[in-house]
Amino acid sequence: MARAMSRRGRGNMSRRPTHAVTRPWQGAAAVYIRPMMQAQYYGGHFLLALPGMEDMRFDHSVVALCVHDAQGALGIAVGEEMEGVRLHDLLESFDIDGSDVPDLPVLRGGPVEPRRGFVLHSLDWGGQDMVQVNERWGLSGSLDILKAIAERRGPSRYLVALGYAGWGAGQLEQEMTGESWFLAPGDADLLFDTPARRKRAAIFAAAGIDSAHLVGGAGSA
Repeated sequence: MARAMSRRGRGNMSRRPTHAVTRPWQGAAAVYIRPMMQAQYYGGHFLLALPGMEDMRFDHSVVALCVHDAQGALGIAVGEEMEGVRLHDLLESFDIDGSDVPDLPVLRGGPVEPRRGFVLHSLDWGGQDMVQVNERWGLSGSLDILKAIAERRGPSRYLVALGYAGWGAGQLEQEMTGESWFLAPGDADLLFDTPARRKRAAIFAAAGIDSAHLVGGAGSA
């Protein structure tokens, strides 16, 4: 799936920040999430890890699902900030002056290619490599968007992440019929305006679910 984000001759954000990235990082009632019996394609939605998640790399994860088709799926985890890595560190590693923009946290985007950068962003900016995920946000992976952000001509809303989550053909569909994931609409306000540590609870709350009362089973909002 990584090939889908590279374009002819465009630099991508695969370099590691030079000095920062190596630093380390009950209820009375329970809600039963019904199993999903029929898999479909859900690009532009959120995937939230359920208590039945067996892969501990995704425990309590919130993933913005960006690509999902017959060939597989690609998503960016948006629920955890990286320790000791911020936007200015990333810009500095590419010799980009970031002094004019806020020093925002960088998210831990997933276990695949953890040195590779991605930006989830509003659609008021678009480069040649942009993938429009839904009607309100897209995904870019080239240096063009970092330069645009640093020069204050980039998207009005954005999140920067290192790494991604990837699934082969049919793999995510299989997981979604088990007890691993809850599916929710990919609301842009929840994506961009809710702090990373609060996203999971906020997305569940928007679906009418108290995340503290979850038990196993997969499902959707």
